[in-house]
Amino acid sequence: MNENDKSLRVVLLGNPNTGKSSLFNALVGGQQQVGNYPGATIEQFVGRCTHEGRELAITDLPGLYSLNPASPDEQIAVDILLAPNVTDMQVMDVVVCVLDASNLVRNLYLTTQVLELGIPSVVALNMMDIATQAETTIDIEQLSAALGVPVVVTHGSRKQGIGELRSAIASATVVATTKVTFSEPVEAAIVSATSATAVQAVACQRRCFLNELALSTDVELCGDEQVESKQAMKFSAAVELCKQQFDAVGDRISMEPIARYAWINQVVSSVVERGDTDHSLVRRRWLDRVLIHPFSGSLVFLAMLTLLFQAVFSWSGPAMDLIGTLFEWLGNGVESLIAEGILRSLIVDGLIAGIGGVVIFLPQILILFFFIGLMEDFGYMARAAYLMDSIMSKVGLSGKSFIPLLSSFACAIPGIMAARSIKNRNDRLATMLIAPLMSCSARLPVYILLTAACIPERQVFGGWISQQALVLVSMYLLGIVVAVCVAWILKKTMLKGETPVFVMELPSFKMPSVAIVSRKMFQQGMDFVKQAGTLILACTVLIWALAYFPRSEGTVKQLSATQTAGFQLRNSYLGIAGQAIEPVVRPLGWDWKIGIAVLASFPAREVVVGTMGVIYNLGDEEDEASEGLREHLKKARWDDDPKKNLVFTVPVGLSIMVFFALCAQCVSTLAVLKKETQSWRWPLFAFVYMTVLAYVAAWVTFVVASSSLMA
Repeated sequence: MNENDKSLRVVLLGNPNTGKSSLFNALVGGQQQVGNYPGATIEQFVGRCTHEGRELAITDLPGLYSLNPASPDEQIAVDILLAPNVTDMQVMDVVVCVLDASNLVRNLYLTTQVLELGIPSVVALNMMDIATQAETTIDIEQLSAALGVPVVVTHGSRKQGIGELRSAIASATVVATTKVTFSEPVEAAIVSATSATAVQAVACQRRCFLNELALSTDVELCGDEQVESKQAMKFSAAVELCKQQFDAVGDRISMEPIARYAWINQVVSSVVERGDTDHSLVRRRWLDRVLIHPFSGSLVFLAMLTLLFQAVFSWSGPAMDLIGTLFEWLGNGVESLIAEGILRSLIVDGLIAGIGGVVIFLPQILILFFFIGLMEDFGYMARAAYLMDSIMSKVGLSGKSFIPLLSSFACAIPGIMAARSIKNRNDRLATMLIAPLMSCSARLPVYILLTAACIPERQVFGGWISQQALVLVSMYLLGIVVAVCVAWILKKTMLKGETPVFVMELPSFKMPSVAIVSRKMFQQGMDFVKQAGTLILACTVLIWALAYFPRSEGTVKQLSATQTAGFQLRNSYLGIAGQAIEPVVRPLGWDWKIGIAVLASFPAREVVVGTMGVIYNLGDEEDEASEGLREHLKKARWDDDPKKNLVFTVPVGLSIMVFFALCAQCVSTLAVLKKETQSWRWPLFAFVYMTVLAYVAAWVTFVVASSSLMA
C-alpha cells in the first residue's frame, strides 16, 4: 500500500447471513453511495470513514461462499480480488473477512481462500452473541495465530468493536502466510504454472489455477496483462495436465473442498469449546420443524403472503393518495402560471404526469422491500425458498427462483434484479423471463376499473365470495399458472438442463435490524426510480406528443374542455394509429378506443386508466375508483354499430384483463431485462412471446365467455 496515500481502499467480504451489512453500516454510517460495478449491473455499496486522520474507502461486496465464481455476483468479487488490471478495478489495500462466530467451519472456507491472495487482511469475528448463547467459547488469540492475521470481535448491529476494527484496518500490513496445501502432483503443477515473480501475481495465478481446475471453464482471470504469452501458455498446459491426471484417478472438483475443510476442522477443534447443551440450537430446530414442514410451513407461508399483500395494497394507500395530491397540486400550479398551449401541455401532461406515474407506486415498492428485508434478516426467506423448492423443481427450477418471483408481485423490475443470486445461467434466464407474468401492482388499477365496470355484483359459492373478488383473484392465479407452464417449456427447450440441486444454508434466527432493512429498502427504492423512472418518463413524453399532434384548434371551439380533449385524442397520431389497428383488436371484442389505451400503456400498464378518461371526455385525472369513468364505460357503445351495442360487456372486460395479465406492456421491465442479460435478444423474445400469448389468451377468453353467455 502507498504510505503517502491517505485513502485506504478496503473491501468487506463474507458469506451471506454473517451480519456483513450491519458491520458495513456501523463502519461508514450514512457516508455511503450506491453504484454499479464496471461493466455490470450488480450493485456496489461504497462508504467512507476516517480513523486517526486516515480515510478508509470501504466497498461492501455481495455475499458469497467461495472464490470459485458460479454466479455474476461471485464473479464480481473474484474480479476485484484477482484481476484489477483486466477489469479496470482498483487494487484493494486491505481485505476484511467477516465471520459468523457461531458457524466458523463454513465461514472459514472463504477466509482461507482470501488469506492466500497476498493482500493484507483482517478478520472480523461477528455475531459473537449467538455463539455465546450456544455456550460456545472461542480462543481469539489462538485463532489469530492460526490464521496469521489480526482477529477483532465485533457486533455490527450494536456497533460494538467498530473502533478496534477501524484501528486494525488502518494499521493492517500483515500478509498471511496461511496456505492450505494440496497433494504433491497438484502443488507441483501450481509451482510450474505460477512463474510470475511478483508476490501478488503468484497468489493470483494460484487462485486462477484452482478455479480453472474445478470449473472446467476458462474463467478469464489470467490475461496477457498479467502474464506474458509464453507464461500464459505454460499456465494453460499445467492446468490441462493436472486435469488429465485428476480425471484419471478421481474427482478433481472436490479436491479443494476436501483439503480446505480438513485444515479448517483441525483449526476449529483447537480454538473452539462447546457447552453441553445448545439451547439456541434446540429452539432453532423446533422453529425449523414448523416453518419447513409441508403442512404447517405452508400455513405460515400463506399467512406471511397475506400480510405482505395486505401491506402492499392497503397500507400504501394514504402515501399514494398524498403523492397523487401533490402532483395534482403541482400540475394545477403550472397551469395557472403558463398560458394554454404546447409548453403547458408538455410540462403538465408529459413531464409532471410522467414523473407522477412513477413516484406514485414508490410506497408499494418500499413496503414490499421492507417486509422482504425483515423476513430475510430474520432468516425466514431461506426457509420459504426451501419449502417452495419441491414445487419449483417440478418445472425445472429451484427454490432460489421463489424470491425473485415473489418480488415481482410488486414490480417485475426488482424481481428480475433479484435473480442475480441464481448461479445457474439457464435457471437465472428462465426466472427473469417468467417474472413479468406475475401480476404486479401496476396491473391492479386495470383490474379494479374493469371488474367494477364489466363484472356484475353477485355473490357466488353460497354467498361466501363476490363474483368481482373471484375475478380479481383469478387474474393473479392466471399469471402464476401461465408462468409455471412457460418455465416448464423453456426448461425443456431453449434453456434445457438438469433441475438444479437446491443447496441453501439455513441461517440462524435473529432479530432484524430495522436500520439495515430501511437502508436496503431506500436504496432499492431509489434504484427502481432510476431504472424505471427515466424510461417511463421518456415514453410518457413520446405518448404525449403522439396524442397531442396534430392540433385542430378551429374545429373544436364549440366543445367543452373535456370534449375537446377527447376530440383531439381521436384525431391525433395516436388516435389514428388506434383506429388503424382496430381490425387487429376487433377479434378480441375491442374497439379503436381500447386499442388507443393499449398503445398508450406501453410505457406502463397503469397509463391505460388515464387514457380511457381522456377518450371518454372525462379528463386524464380519472382513476380506477372514479364512479364517473366506471359509468361511462358501462354505457359506452360502438361507433359503427347501428344497434349501438355496449362495448364493455363481461367478455370484453375479461378479454382486456387477461391481455394485461399476460402482456409485456412495460418498457421499463424490458429495459431492465436487457441490462441484466447484456443483450437485446432476451427482452425482444420476452416481448414477442408475452404479446402473442396475451393476444391468443384474450381471444380465447372473449370467444369462450361470449359463447357461455349466449348458451
